[in-house]
Order: sequence, then structure tokens, then C-alpha cells
Amino acid sequence: MNLVVSEITPLEATDTGLAGLMADRERLDRIHRYLKGDHDGPYMPRNASEEYKLLAKRAVSNWLPLLVKTPAQALAVEGYRRAGQAGDPAATSVEWEAWQANRMDGRQMAVHRAALAYGQAFVTVLPDLADPSRAIIRGVSPRLMYAAYEDPAADETPLWAIQLEDHPQEGEEQRAWLYDAEGVTELVIGGKNGPQVAGFRAHNLGVCPVIRFAPDIDLEGVVTGVVEPMMPIQDRVNQTTFDLLVAQSFGSFKVRTISGMAPEFERDPETGEIVYDPRTGKPRVVPIQADASRFLVAPDPDTKFQQLDETPLAGFLEAIEAAVRALAAVSQTPPHYLLGSLINLSAEALAAAEAALTRAVDEYKHVFGESWELALRLCGRIAGVGEDDKAQVLWKDAESRSLSQTVDALGKAVQMLNVPARALWSRIPGATATDVEQWAQMQEDDDPALRLADSLTRASAPAPAPALPDGEESSNDAAAA
Repeated sequence: MNLVVSEITPLEATDTGLAGLMADRERLDRIHRYLKGDHDGPYMPRNASEEYKLLAKRAVSNWLPLLVKTPAQALAVEGYRRAGQAGDPAATSVEWEAWQANRMDGRQMAVHRAALAYGQAFVTVLPDLADPSRAIIRGVSPRLMYAAYEDPAADETPLWAIQLEDHPQEGEEQRAWLYDAEGVTELVIGGKNGPQVAGFRAHNLGVCPVIRFAPDIDLEGVVTGVVEPMMPIQDRVNQTTFDLLVAQSFGSFKVRTISGMAPEFERDPETGEIVYDPRTGKPRVVPIQADASRFLVAPDPDTKFQQLDETPLAGFLEAIEAAVRALAAVSQTPPHYLLGSLINLSAEALAAAEAALTRAVDEYKHVFGESWELALRLCGRIAGVGEDDKAQVLWKDAESRSLSQTVDALGKAVQMLNVPARALWSRIPGATATDVEQWAQMQEDDDPALRLADSLTRASAPAPAPALPDGEESSNDAAAA
């Protein structure tokens, strides 16, 4: 149950937040471990040899980071447009200036990857200590932050949230911060005396300055990431790969057998006596030289030469491919991204293959866009400008289309639908907000009507009065006197 911050003290909220973090720590740490390639080992006998254990380590094929990076690489905010704003969507926005000042063009990727991997991530927006009109935007991992909501499925901002400086270690002191609608309380936790208040700073924002990014949240506020549902399939891929390596190491070659032939023993070249092994006391056997250049001959006609066939590996390879295809289908990742089976696909076939990923990315853009808009509105509140509830962030178009196809489609929109050409400049692949602004300036400089108007304005302007020596007055000044 979430508690309103006014009903509990900061220390009580800290205890509640730490308990919430510890309750979810095992699940989040397991997701983190799988992302880094530290998976649960495949099944093997209890008395497995070191060779088996080495094969188990080599059997780990970590597909999970690709499932996170693929949609994250298609998510990039590249502009912010306030309601009624014309021209370049990012040139005159105070909120976008705060975005650029915090280098969020690059830092936003870490927020998106954490939200997709763990199911949620957080961003804090606070006034700068040195300049209260400047906003500081920082992303926070869900492994280090707990947020309490009155309605976890519908509330924009939490009632309060606690952030740890580092992952909690038993017996070690560290800093923590409690965010609420009034300010930020600095804490020291992990000591023998429990949490202690170390300071307080007001932010005057009226809301808790913590924004949640949750790509998949249900009506009960339960979040789900991309990685956790894929872990059983990933374990299946690892197990099949381990079985393949075992079969490849111990049964992927033919084994020749001989029955009905007595072995030949080593003899002393001087005495002709059989040589015995001093450790075992048994006669030393002369090894049979069996290769492609030799024939095997036995003196006994009852001797039989046979061979054991190798273990077929095709079934293991097919099982691995089937598991990877299941991984791609459940995660909405195009199969050719994982299998590399891209052979002479047309533009239409490629678009159909990526349709599921495109729909998933569109969904993430809607959810993450609302969160970024809230964060930028808080930046506007810190800067002292009026908040715009109708403002929108602009996402980079990352669909797989050639430049010629895009330009042809945009040209038809201008000619057939009378869409202003300048409104479509930002949709050209690779065009940035700076490019659009430069193009607009170039168009104005090259416009003959504007150049004629500027020349007429300069011609009709009155000529400046000539400068007079010190102490002298013009005729107009004398008449006025």
C-alpha cells in the first residue's frame, strides 16, 4: 500500500522504499545478470567433469541484449514542438534548450534501454543549485529507485520516491535521496542507527520531480520488460547448444572397432621378451596405426573390422533455429535480425518482415513520448515559462526505407495533396533540426521578392545626418533653439 508523504515522516518513507527495493531486488538482479551473459547453467550430471563444465560455459549464447537494442535503436527524440509553434520545432523552445544543455540526445538511449530491459526506468528533473532557472535531467535505474503511487497505473508522478547512491551492501553506509512534492531530503542509510536525515532542499515544483518510463504497464500498475519473458526460451537455447557441443565433442566422428584379434605386445629388441608397464604390471600394447594411408590386416580369419557412425548434428541445429525463431516471434523481433537469413528480399517483403517491430516501436513511442513531454514541461516550469499541455516530442523516423522512396513519397504529398514543402523537410532521412533551420534561412536569402523588399526598404530610409565638428550646431538645432 502506498502512503501519502504528508502522512509519514521521511524516515518512515525511507524504510518503506528500502523494503520495496529489497522485495524486487532478486528479480531485477536476475534480469541484469542475464543481460550481462551470466545465465543459469544447462542441465548436466552431478559428477560432470571439468570438460563438461567448460562446454557449459561455452554453450551460453546471449540473445537478450539484441532484443533490447533492436527497438531501442529506433527510439530517438529529435525535437519538441509547443502548441501553435511554426517553423523549426526545436529552435525557440526553452524546454528543448534544457534538453540540449543536459546532452539528452545521447543520454536518452540509456533510459530507453533500461525501461525496455527491466520494465521501467526513471528520470528526475530538478533545478540546478548554481542557477535555479536551469533544469538538471538525470536518468535513474529501477535497481536504485523505488516510487510510491496512489494509483500506480494512472498517476503521472509518484507521491514520493527514494533513490540510492549505489546498490545496498549490508553494513555499509551510503547516501540516498527522498523526492516529494516539496523538495529533496538527503539521507544516510546503512548505518547501525538506521536511516538519518542529512539535509533538505526545496525545489518549488509542486509535484514529485520523478517521471516513470514503463513500456508495458497493465491496469494494476504491474510492469513487464522485454527480457524477463524471454528467459525460459534463452535457457532452452543454451541447453540445446550445450547438447550440441557435447555431441560434437564426443560423438561427431566415426569410431573404428576390431573384434577377434589379439593385441600385439611390445618386446625387448635384445632379448625378445614382452615389456611390462612398471606401474600397472601389464604388458605394453603396441598401438594400431590407423589412418587413411594404411590397411588393417589381421592373421586370424575370424577377426572383424567394424565402425560406429558419428552422431548427426542436424537435429541440434534445427532445434536451436526453432528456439531462436520462437524468441523472435514472442519478442516481435524480425527473424532475419537474429538468424541472418536475408536473401534477395524486396522492399515490400522487408517491410512485411519488420511490421511487428514497427508496431512495437510505435507503441513505445506513444508511452515514452508522454513521459518525455512531462519531463520537458517540468523543465519549462523551472525556467519560468508557461506550461504547454499540448506540446509534443518529435521522434526520429527509423523505418527501413530508401532515400529515393522517401523523397518520391514526400514529393507526391506536395504535388497531389498541396502539403507545404517546408513542412516535410524534417521527414527527410538524416535531416536534423539544424539542417531544417539552415534550409529555411537559405530559402529566405534566395527569395527574390524578399531581396527586392529589403533593397526598397534600404533605399527609402532617410540618409543619416553628416557629422559636425564639436561645438557647432546644425541649422535645425539652431532654429529649434
